[in-house]
Amino acid sequence: MPTLLLITKNPHSRTAKDAVNVARQLLDNKEQVRVFFYGDGAHTANRLMWQTADVMSVSDAWVMLADEYSLDLPVCVSTALARGITDADNAKRHGLDGENLRKPFRLVGLSELALQIKDDTKVMQF
Repeated sequence: MPTLLLITKNPHSRTAKDAVNVARQLLDNKEQVRVFFYGDGAHTANRLMWQTADVMSVSDAWVMLADEYSLDLPVCVSTALARGITDADNAKRHGLDGENLRKPFRLVGLSELALQIKDDTKVMQF
């Protein structure tokens, strides 16, 4: 059964850190995992977000999981733009001054979330 982790909390929250830990456990156990960043979870994809060295960077942790497990990191485009996070295409389309989307996160429509949820999908919201 695939698990979809719906990340809606700011990356500085304890809940966001818990989501990364759950994802790692599932992936280490060879389970199928999908993620979707929505609402304040979109802040995780901001490449300009800085974190002190003594605090875990949730963004770095997701990037490491993506690299290690070929995990896709889709972010809702509407909630990202509303929080000042954009890729080059949307910056140009909306007349914004530059982009700040961290790779390998990618902006997608909300319909992608619906497509990820099948009858046998377990959804966990963080």
